[in-house]
Amino acid sequence: MGVPDADGQGPPDGLPGLPPEWGRVVVPDDASALADEARQIRRELRRARQDTSRRTGPARLGLPALILLVSVLVTLAGLAAVTWPRTTRSGAPTVLPRSTTAPQPVGPLPALDLVGADDTPVPLRSLLPAMIILVDACTCAEQVGTAARAAPPGVTVVTVTEGRSAGPASVPGVRPLGDPAGGLRSYLHLSPHPGTAAALLVDRQGSLVRVVPELGPLSDYGADLARLSG
Repeated sequence: MGVPDADGQGPPDGLPGLPPEWGRVVVPDDASALADEARQIRRELRRARQDTSRRTGPARLGLPALILLVSVLVTLAGLAAVTWPRTTRSGAPTVLPRSTTAPQPVGPLPALDLVGADDTPVPLRSLLPAMIILVDACTCAEQVGTAARAAPPGVTVVTVTEGRSAGPASVPGVRPLGDPAGGLRSYLHLSPHPGTAAALLVDRQGSLVRVVPELGPLSDYGADLARLSG
């Protein structure tokens, strides 16, 4: 059963009563009488929705906008790194000092017996330390003479020709020898090239210090030649 209102007017039987603080509620017979109240309520609801949208809109857009901003910044940073002009160092390029340490031995000199001018056998190791120049593809008298003049005391300069003939001594102070079997070139895997002479620098212990495939100016091998007398 319902509860009577403030004026003692109770609801019909079977319907729940209304709270007393609402006062007297009158229900009109024609619903159009409530049109003004309905419009007011709709305006208030629209205003409430607009206020809610203004409060929550920036929060919804904040994270996508932040991601877009970070992407743009990363792209700009990449473009700047690629297109930024690089500074060049002025002045002459840095020249590294030439090493003064002795080179590591290439390997041992084979114990070969070559042939001298009088067809007598000459053990190659008996002439150490030595600069051995292979002249079967080129006499290269100028280069041989330069090596002979630059050789320090105690270092033998030898020219070797493939075959039984040692050939004449074309440069003073140089000992010509013949290599009948071509064992020296075979051991070193050095093929003759016309117009060039190869050279070997061997220390007194029989270690092959350096192989010069094409004998050129003294500056190419002079430091190693000077160290052979040590």
